Amino acid sequence: MLNTHARLSSKVFSDDIPRAATRDGFGTGVVEAGKADAQVVVLCADLKESTRAEVFEHEFPDRFIEVGVAEQNMAALAAGMAAAGKIPFITSYAVFNPGRNYEQIRTTIALNQVKVIVCGMHAGVSVGPDGATHQMLEDIGLMRMLPHMTVIAPGDAEEAEKAVRAAAASTGPVYLRFGRAPTPLFTTPATPFHIGKALLLFSLKNPQIAIFSTGAQSYTALLAARALAEEGIAVTVHHVPTIKPLDAPALLAAAKSAGRVITLEEHQAAGGFGSAVAELLSTHHPVPILRLGVADQFGQSGTPEELLAHYGLDVPSVVRAAHALVRAA
Repeated sequence: MLNTHARLSSKVFSDDIPRAATRDGFGTGVVEAGKADAQVVVLCADLKESTRAEVFEHEFPDRFIEVGVAEQNMAALAAGMAAAGKIPFITSYAVFNPGRNYEQIRTTIALNQVKVIVCGMHAGVSVGPDGATHQMLEDIGLMRMLPHMTVIAPGDAEEAEKAVRAAAASTGPVYLRFGRAPTPLFTTPATPFHIGKALLLFSLKNPQIAIFSTGAQSYTALLAARALAEEGIAVTVHHVPTIKPLDAPALLAAAKSAGRVITLEEHQAAGGFGSAVAELLSTHHPVPILRLGVADQFGQSGTPEELLAHYGLDVPSVVRAAHALVRAA
């Protein structure tokens, strides 16, 4: 059954479920953050349309800064602005931000614990035809290793808007991960979002597997859970938008109840969300775990649907993984 407390979309299993890119949620969310606090500013590295930073520019032109193709300078400039009391959002493709300016993020932002919100757009293979050079699959690992850095991957555009506003109101540096492709809106304006909290999306009695997912892959996990239920395999699904810090109590309780865990992410299987979950479980409650992600490969050109299927991140792949995990026990 669906967890009614999650307040999911009434069309969550419908073929005509509305779709929007999580980057669109950034555009609306940062404008709301700007309305709530005049210290919010947005910096962009020559990609204001693609990152949706242009929405903020139109609303607050005097609080928008175009730095050009200079991601390293953007990070350092934002660190100085944060030290002076501003709340800077720095925006670019994730392959450039944090891919190109990682040292500046590490040294000027994380080390100094200044409140800069790093926004990496077009993350994952679902960027599509742009290919490997623009499909960032290592950013979660890079950013979660930084001390003091909060890491968030919203599940849909609705949640992305909430995450942006929450980041602006938080303390310390934050990394927000966004996608390019339109993905299902499975949450609603009433769905709760809190930094550091997971959301139970699907729950059946006597679960055999707990599925933990992050980003837009949580909708894939929901569809897989329904398919598995029809085959007699009971699972729970937790959407985990905050990868650092993890909601340890919720995830440990689910792992203890089910005895087996699958993690799902649009990222390298090594070093990302699944690795964070594995670290948690190995320390506090070891159980069999299967981490679904890109298996030590770069991306390639294709449609988002083709690429997700190719890398084993679609619904049939999750269902097959669940069967394999049950058989192995």
